[in-house]
Amino acid sequence: MDRIRQIGKAISIRQMTVCAAVLLCLSLLPLLLLGRYNVMCTDDYDYGTRVHDVFLETGSFSASVQEAWRQNMDFYQDWQGTYVSCFLMGLCPMNFDYGIAWAVPILMIGMFASSAFVLGRHIFIRWLGYEKEGASLIVLLMLFVFYQVIEAPYEGIYWYNGATHYVLIQSLWFFLLALVSEALWAEEKRRAAVCTVAAAVLAVIVGGGNLVTSLQAEIVMAFLVFYAFWKRKDKIAYVIIPFLTGSAGFLINVLAPGNSRRGSMDMDEGYSAVKAIALSFYNTAVFAIRWTPVLVVILWIALLPLLWKFAKASKRDFSHPVLVTAGAYCVISAMFTPTLYAVGMTGLSRVDNIIQMTYYLAVLLVTAYWFGYLSHREAREDAGAAFGLFLERAGNGMSVICLLLLLAVWALTADKNTYTSISALRSVAKGEAQTFYQEAMERHALYTNEDIAEVEVSPYSAKPALFDFTDLSADEGNWMNLAVARYYHKDSVKMSGEQAFSELNHAAP
Repeated sequence: MDRIRQIGKAISIRQMTVCAAVLLCLSLLPLLLLGRYNVMCTDDYDYGTRVHDVFLETGSFSASVQEAWRQNMDFYQDWQGTYVSCFLMGLCPMNFDYGIAWAVPILMIGMFASSAFVLGRHIFIRWLGYEKEGASLIVLLMLFVFYQVIEAPYEGIYWYNGATHYVLIQSLWFFLLALVSEALWAEEKRRAAVCTVAAAVLAVIVGGGNLVTSLQAEIVMAFLVFYAFWKRKDKIAYVIIPFLTGSAGFLINVLAPGNSRRGSMDMDEGYSAVKAIALSFYNTAVFAIRWTPVLVVILWIALLPLLWKFAKASKRDFSHPVLVTAGAYCVISAMFTPTLYAVGMTGLSRVDNIIQMTYYLAVLLVTAYWFGYLSHREAREDAGAAFGLFLERAGNGMSVICLLLLLAVWALTADKNTYTSISALRSVAKGEAQTFYQEAMERHALYTNEDIAEVEVSPYSAKPALFDFTDLSADEGNWMNLAVARYYHKDSVKMSGEQAFSELNHAAP
């Protein structure tokens, strides 16, 4: 133990940051390797049928893009107002090459991880006054843990349609927020202007995405407008412009005729606006407990000495910890409101991924802000001062010990499907992924065989634990079966074998 403490004292923040970057990259490799065996599924077929048909007929990517936009406009009138998401979902890469599904996890992890890193690092440096290497270290470790305990790996990493609608749009929002913030802090007017123009364009895109992200964007941008008016009137235009373009996009989204038509056909009944908001605050506490497993707790403890050290050295004014905490809680709560209002429920896994990431960012930032407040108070004998003194004495040694414990818990967990990287590596090592992919390609060969009008497929004999998606049913009238049949122009598609009927009966209420 003393040896570890000595190592902790000797290791620099730069060295720890490099180690954290290597750890994150190594942990993501199994997820990307498993992506080699990824395939098209569920709503990818429904949203891709028209575009796929055009590409088969013309071989033209340009014509396919035009068809995706025409479909998008039809959806806007008849189904939903998310004019950016629907357009992108129609352009599923597998419409053009079925074997390119491996690119989906690269895109989704690349966008979400990089945007969260850019935003988190920016806030720590610009708003909280942290040094660059320390800010990078904190966010890199947060990303490592997030991808190990992500709520729904398949929906957030491998499923194109679901990840595009939520993860990709949330990534653009993170980039947008970083741009607006940089415009506020930039000393050069040209740099601020460039950031503002880029943010204004992204704001229209985010406004046309999922309502969870777009509502969050409206709230945070309103906060920033108020802040600029209060503190930086000379830079208020840098916030007002993207706020207005984003609000215009948001209104175009929510006022779409398709939203009303879909609502009239939807059997799910949501709560009233007041009740949905109240339940959002309640569910924030519920899901915060759910999203704080042992791995997250150990990381938080490991970061405490670092957060205290950097906060104490910061020159920023940490004078409003209660307001910051309340604001963060409100932003997270607002992300639960759209689904409560629309369908009366929470726990939609593809939605929870982006809320979970926002929650982890908020926890770190709020902790850092409180440490800044406590460390900048006038010196006196109280619990806060004693705690700060303890963290200063513990220093890097405490962080190193906790991080080693974190790695031990991660690597030695009894259930090898608890953490995503271990689960992905296990699926590839045991051959589950290879078997699954081979059988998926056998199905695809049947789907594309023009001599077969009624397709029967066998259940998968193996499936990676992370590939948790809705499969075909023995009932050819099931929505999933119908979607595949339409996509490949078959009279019917169904699953054969006793296992299919067993699964169907097990799923029946």
